[in-house]
Amino acid sequence: MSNEGVITSAPLLGEPLPVELMNTVTADHGRTHDALDSESGAAWLRAVADRLATDSAITAEQLDEDAVRAVAGPLRALRDALRRLAAKTTEDPRPPATAPGLARPEAIGTLNRLAQTWPELVWPTDGHPTRTYRGPGTAADHAVQLLAHQAVQLFAGPDRDRLRPCLAPNCLLFFVKNHARRQMVLTRLRQPHARRPAPPPPPHTTTRLRPQTSLHAYESKLPVGQGS
Repeated sequence: MSNEGVITSAPLLGEPLPVELMNTVTADHGRTHDALDSESGAAWLRAVADRLATDSAITAEQLDEDAVRAVAGPLRALRDALRRLAAKTTEDPRPPATAPGLARPEAIGTLNRLAQTWPELVWPTDGHPTRTYRGPGTAADHAVQLLAHQAVQLFAGPDRDRLRPCLAPNCLLFFVKNHARRQMVLTRLRQPHARRPAPPPPPHTTTRLRPQTSLHAYESKLPVGQGS
């Protein structure tokens, strides 16, 4: 099993992994969807396993449904804590999509409790030294610990000031503003199920097919310096 071709209902937008975890809650036509519900958490962790592997020895094979089921609660608790802290940091005007009663000190405590990982030096006799992170428990435990550790770095580092809520209608996402004119997030959401083929066009007509794009947001076209 590898993470190639793994389907998760959450958008993966190339944001820092803690932000990708925040974005496992989305909205569509007024309904909220949680990509960490039921067995979906295993699919999400497998989908980001290659990115976790850059700082650890975690592989997608270690993140099956049984392994991730044991950490489903901590994973959702971490996601809710990150969204609470992101909302506080960005002065997010949107109502909370998860854990509306979660207080900031409790969110900080959850994050610190889960960030139980440490760097170790790996130096093979016939190779170059590298750094990896270790943690107690299973690979799934370590995946949650590593996400929490990266979240500490996010909120304590320069990306905290670039973190933004997406204020497009019906959007629950966060993003790191890496462009002066970027205001929101443009996402193309791929449905995990197969779509029915379109009916054939009538004779002697031309049909122009348009990609199905979910516009959660867009980039402002204001000149640089006039955006937020």
